[in-house]
Amino acid sequence: MLVRIVKMTFQKDKINNFEALFDEVKHKIRNSPGCRLLELYQDQNNPQVFFTYSYWVAEEDLENYRHSPLFNEVWTKTKAMFAGKPEAWSVDKKVSLK
Repeated sequence: MLVRIVKMTFQKDKINNFEALFDEVKHKIRNSPGCRLLELYQDQNNPQVFFTYSYWVAEEDLENYRHSPLFNEVWTKTKAMFAGKPEAWSVDKKVSLK
């Protein structure tokens, strides 16, 4: 299971636009082949900072999504709202306690 974490900082006046876009596409992203979980977080101290966490069965699934028309459309719209450079990590989950 590959976990993809993306940190994005948005222009203050674009936060609502980003949230609306995410709401519009979240089910499409989550239903992409190999995607098992999609979550959106907002920093408690800086409302301009968001994180997405997505769980993928394999790296190939993530790469297929990243080369899809859906990703290209969403990323084009999303990056136009950035206030800073996004950061991303692909990590392996080691431990999960519930």
